[in-house]
Amino acid sequence: MNQTESTAPLIPVILSGGAGTRLWPVSRRAHPKPFMELVDGETLAEKTLLRAKAVADNAPVITVTSRDYYFYTRDLYIGLQGEPGNEKFLLEPMGRNTAPAIALAALCVREFMGDRAQLLVMPADHLVSDLRNFEAAVSEAAQLAREGYLVTFGIHPTHPETGFGYIRQGEALTMSGGYRVAEFVEKPDEATAIKYLESGEYHWNSGMFCFQADSFLDALGRYAPDVLTAVEKVWAATDKNASPIEFPADLFSECPSISVDYAVMERSDNTAVVVSDFGWSDIGSWKAISELYESDEGGNRISGRAVTVGSTDCFIQSKDRVVAAVGVKDLVIVDAGDAVLVANRNQAQDVKHVVEQLTELKHEAVHFHKTVHRPWGSFTVLEDADDCKVKRLVIKPGQVLSLQMHHRRAEHWTVIQGSAKVRLGDEEFLLEANQSTYIPVETLHRLENPGDQDVHLIEVQTGDYFGEDDIVRYEDIYGRVK
Repeated sequence: MNQTESTAPLIPVILSGGAGTRLWPVSRRAHPKPFMELVDGETLAEKTLLRAKAVADNAPVITVTSRDYYFYTRDLYIGLQGEPGNEKFLLEPMGRNTAPAIALAALCVREFMGDRAQLLVMPADHLVSDLRNFEAAVSEAAQLAREGYLVTFGIHPTHPETGFGYIRQGEALTMSGGYRVAEFVEKPDEATAIKYLESGEYHWNSGMFCFQADSFLDALGRYAPDVLTAVEKVWAATDKNASPIEFPADLFSECPSISVDYAVMERSDNTAVVVSDFGWSDIGSWKAISELYESDEGGNRISGRAVTVGSTDCFIQSKDRVVAAVGVKDLVIVDAGDAVLVANRNQAQDVKHVVEQLTELKHEAVHFHKTVHRPWGSFTVLEDADDCKVKRLVIKPGQVLSLQMHHRRAEHWTVIQGSAKVRLGDEEFLLEANQSTYIPVETLHRLENPGDQDVHLIEVQTGDYFGEDDIVRYEDIYGRVK
């Protein structure tokens, strides 16, 4: 379907993936940065969806994510809107950086909305506080995109930041802040960042883009033909009528892992930048998080339960336990319940190295919180010892856990609220509140909530190993059996 320039829609594309390692211990691989709640109680994912809908003019919003994040993202969207909207989900079986993700979104947009349709690409984990200026910048970018430009968004720098890449503006293309891109530059050292700020020609690279589907795909074929060839194979083999649309893993794994910046934007001679100030932040460190909170007379910023005595310029976050800071300065203290971060504010970027070490140690704190969200609900770890593990499960109405068994652990289930349907071997029965059952090692079992209220259940695991990889799934309505 071909559309005229005047009717070609603007399609927001939200990229939602990555662990946000600089924000550990709150951001983890099973619960990454887009799902973090900010000071107003909204997550970055919710804020991004609202921002996308504000500029979409009733066009569908596409979210590119993984199956691991799909159900939670979908539920956030529904909770925000009160009902399912016209969102479309594209699911990656693994990460391949931004170029394949955006290319597949462009192929999707071209097929369903026409080759003149425009993509507005936004990461799910960025913050924009000035929606009016954002909408104005998007409008200007869309105009340049209609002229065939590949447009990125530059942010007026407020200080000499060394943690961002920069864009140097070239000749003016519009009267209100649109320029040719003269140069993309990597993260500078502090002296260079100061020169960039003083020049007025350099702007922070926001990692957001706007372009027509055909313009981007043409540029991809010119500058990164291997990426285009790979994603075209993926798209051809994809079931486009499915909901969500899920890319085949065998072909997707062959896509080169490369960012859209390296694949296209930095190579193209037809890039433009719209320069604006719409309260943008990539929320890339605990220092950035702390700046969202008001400070007390000592310069301390507090989220949750904390007290300070003789302490200055600290950020403290604790949801459940009381944190007391006495006689300290310039610290970030984050208590996530099962892990505590204590860092110098000026070294907050180095938290990623903690995650690297925990990954080498194969520690579960890299992946999971005490509370882990699943498609069927959630579980909270109450105790994790060498000889047992205790969880509180919450199963949402109508949801079903996978048909599974375990090689190295037995389980004891006690219902504390609601009515659960249990399959144990070939037997099925209901468990009411205050009733329990025992699942021996290597016994096929399944748990289901047939009612209209949440089921709360205590699970006691006994054995010699309790890792998630000791789950052998045979059937699963959420597609976790391949």
